[in-house]
Amino acid sequence: MHVSAIAQEPADSDADTIALGVFEGEQAPEQAPAQLAELLASGEARRAFKSLALTHADGRRWLLVGLGARSQFTPERARVAGAVAVERARELSTRALCWLAPGDGEEPIARALVEGTVLRDYRYERNKSSSSDPAAEHEPPPPKQLERLLIAAADGLERAVAEAALVAEAANRARDLQNRPANDLTPTALGEHAKALAAEIEGLSVEVEGREGLLARGMGAFAAVAQGSDQEPALITISYEPPPVPSPEGPLLAFVGKAVTFDSGGISLKPGAKMAEMKFDMSGGAAVIEALAAIARLRLPVRLLAVVGATENLPSGHSVKPGDIVTAANGKTIEVNNTDAEGRLVLADCLCHAVEQGAERIVDLATLTGAVIVALGSTYAGLMSTDEDLAQRLHEAGERSGEILWRLPLHEEYDELIKGRYADLDNAPEARKAGTIVGGAFLSNFTAGVPWAHLDIAGSAWELDRAYVGKGASGYGVRLLVELARSYAA
Repeated sequence: MHVSAIAQEPADSDADTIALGVFEGEQAPEQAPAQLAELLASGEARRAFKSLALTHADGRRWLLVGLGARSQFTPERARVAGAVAVERARELSTRALCWLAPGDGEEPIARALVEGTVLRDYRYERNKSSSSDPAAEHEPPPPKQLERLLIAAADGLERAVAEAALVAEAANRARDLQNRPANDLTPTALGEHAKALAAEIEGLSVEVEGREGLLARGMGAFAAVAQGSDQEPALITISYEPPPVPSPEGPLLAFVGKAVTFDSGGISLKPGAKMAEMKFDMSGGAAVIEALAAIARLRLPVRLLAVVGATENLPSGHSVKPGDIVTAANGKTIEVNNTDAEGRLVLADCLCHAVEQGAERIVDLATLTGAVIVALGSTYAGLMSTDEDLAQRLHEAGERSGEILWRLPLHEEYDELIKGRYADLDNAPEARKAGTIVGGAFLSNFTAGVPWAHLDIAGSAWELDRAYVGKGASGYGVRLLVELARSYAA
């Protein structure tokens, strides 16, 4: 989809469909044709949030979108409005949609409108066979997606609109990675994807190491998870070198992502129901890779590093067993009392690697615990942090991006729960207490005192079911991480 801002009236554009918003207690915008005002007067069109009405005038379609109360209209509501409008526009075989930016043309609203439209217009059809209907051979097929989106607003929003489209497309590319089946997106394939991005985007460099590399680095926890699969694991390290002007002055920020491309649970086998969804256990890694790519494309002046641990977790004669003890890269020993608590083993060594690479701030993303879904549902992702400034930056980035976070506590009493009987740490304490927090407390042992935050996105990475992402992969975390990087680039 090509996205652009225009300073002209929507009616002067070449769009075949025009969307206008109307707030409660207000009349249709003056740019609206008389037919829309008549629909409002008759009650056929309503001002309630997300309501839609359609009419034709001057040879094109006009969509009236209810925006609710002006005082309650936020960027998140703008994302939803964009989503409901593009869904209706697609039903009408729209090729070019022009939105009259609602409100007073504020930049956050324009950005959100673009995000909601681009995210809702997403389709994953990589694995579907093409078929043709002989009866429709002489009729052009209706477009599956928009070709163009125009945002009609005052001058000065061109850059904001273009950047919003770039970041939303990055989230959609993360969704592509998430949606690929595990026999297609192997750890090796994810590493190749990262290499391809580095070859394409200026400022990115990538190193991918396999099983021998993990063992050479002393990554016994990560290697233990990987040993049950015939697929080669991949330690993916991506560096972003920002442009020299303006010179970045902030800390070296590291994003760490869990990328278990399929998680059967290993010897501690998961139930069969919905196990197919465990292809999504690489969602943190997908978000990290595509966020870094978007930041590089935006050329933000911030120093960045990404570490992604990619592997399968499968049962075999080679698999790590419950009761085994492994040693992480920092020398800490871990009792593997549940092989389905594998994400924290992978992340433990990836966090050590980020520290070794000089990271001064670390944020990890992982579909780590089912407990976070019990606690927060899909509305919030869980946030745990050892640093107040980093936690606040993440909270504010979440508010701006709509990928909101709820902070959970880290307390020294939780450290008692993860103490091992036969080793330093237990990866899965028997006491069913504070499951999400225990995961974060475990990971804190591998950050070497570097300011760190852990985001548990297990409830948000797929089946988020918001108006602008719906079912399936959500790309959660891409927009959040880009906003966090902006806060350090400012």
